[in-house]
Amino acid sequence: MQPLTNRKIVLVVRRTRLDDLVTRFNTVAQARFYIEHLGADFSDYETEHRVYHEALATTQRQLRQFGRLQVLDRQFLPNFIFGPQDTVVVLGQDGLVANTLKYLDQQPLLGVNPDPSRWDGVLLPFTPNTLHHGLRQVFFATSPAYQAVTLACARLNDGQLLYAVNDLFIGLKSHASARYTLRQGGYEEQQSSSGIIVSTGLGATGWLSSLLAGAHGIINALYPEAAIPAQAPASTMPWDAEYLCYTVREPFPSRASSTTQVFGKITADQPLFLLSHMPEQGVIFSDGIESDFIAFNAGTQATISLADKRGQLVMNGA
Repeated sequence: MQPLTNRKIVLVVRRTRLDDLVTRFNTVAQARFYIEHLGADFSDYETEHRVYHEALATTQRQLRQFGRLQVLDRQFLPNFIFGPQDTVVVLGQDGLVANTLKYLDQQPLLGVNPDPSRWDGVLLPFTPNTLHHGLRQVFFATSPAYQAVTLACARLNDGQLLYAVNDLFIGLKSHASARYTLRQGGYEEQQSSSGIIVSTGLGATGWLSSLLAGAHGIINALYPEAAIPAQAPASTMPWDAEYLCYTVREPFPSRASSTTQVFGKITADQPLFLLSHMPEQGVIFSDGIESDFIAFNAGTQATISLADKRGQLVMNGA
């Protein structure tokens, strides 16, 4: 059967836990022995693997009805070049949607939940059987309704840059203190901390929210009379917010470091500037992927700002 369009659709997939175990132990039988020897239930790995591959088969059948299909394993994302007219489909979880989105430049992305009983799927509004609704919107709607997503960007003075869909981490690779100069809006101070988290609206309910919850718990324990509401302010950030939030983790006051500017917003007019004082192991990574980082060592300057591109999620095609 001829597809309905000549458009290319890139399907991003991931390995299951069982796939990883077989890579490690060579066979399913050896993987089973290892897991059951530890007292764990191997059937859960098998069920997850079976359901994912059933969802993959259904998703591929759906996609081939609409265009030319190319399947891409997540490990090749950093080196893959997406065409400007490509449509991208991700077969969950949420983290894979975020990881894919930062490599796109305005291409629409549809998230598919392979197992709704296992994954909440905030970024996975479609199932393999409802995916056709989103595809019809992308290919045939006069004005497709996309959800814009603000991205963060870290740009170094040597030209390197890194995008983030959820958050950026700037600090030291180890658990030692990160040292740097922070400057924003004419104010500047040297700091020593466990690093800086910069969050987008999409990521505000993740890492940043946990940091704010911790700070809230400490303040209420020390000053119960303050009665600060439990709702974290970052949780109200829209996904397309025209600002980012940053917070300094565990800032340390000393003769050589200050803790005045430890939380704030980054806007188009007020980017955040950082100068590293770390001789080695200084890093910037995004979306929790520590292995994909850019070095941030002594003398390196980083400008943290809103990205010059936005993600486009297809959230409702029914």
